[in-house]
Amino acid sequence: MSKLKNQKLEWETASEIKSDIEKIIEVLSFDHIDPSRIFCYKTHGSKSRSYARIWSMPKIFQNALRIKPAYVIEVLSKYYDKLSPDEKKRVLIHELLHIPKNFSGALVPHRSRGRHLASQVNKLFRDYKSAA
Repeated sequence: MSKLKNQKLEWETASEIKSDIEKIIEVLSFDHIDPSRIFCYKTHGSKSRSYARIWSMPKIFQNALRIKPAYVIEVLSKYYDKLSPDEKKRVLIHELLHIPKNFSGALVPHRSRGRHLASQVNKLFRDYKSAA
């Protein structure tokens, strides 16, 4: 049996990720994003192979719980921590691009009507680097 199967999934709040997110929102003028409704966590022990993921709060849960839309950005420590500072910013920009302009709690897919997140990330990262 592999160690990974016995490893427990753990989350910790990630204030350094939250700070990076707030700076990206400000520098790139993502005015549609409410930073107070973005929650950031670092995961240890996940079997996922992604660097990060974004979790939404669907409308039915917002209504049932009587809460405003919210998003959780999760970075997976075993991959994310090895990235350079610039690559970390690219990953966070990518996750923020999943948030729709109406900040509804829904998620924007990777590809939609002539839009591809990867090409947008590259342009926005260049804008971020020149402005920061």
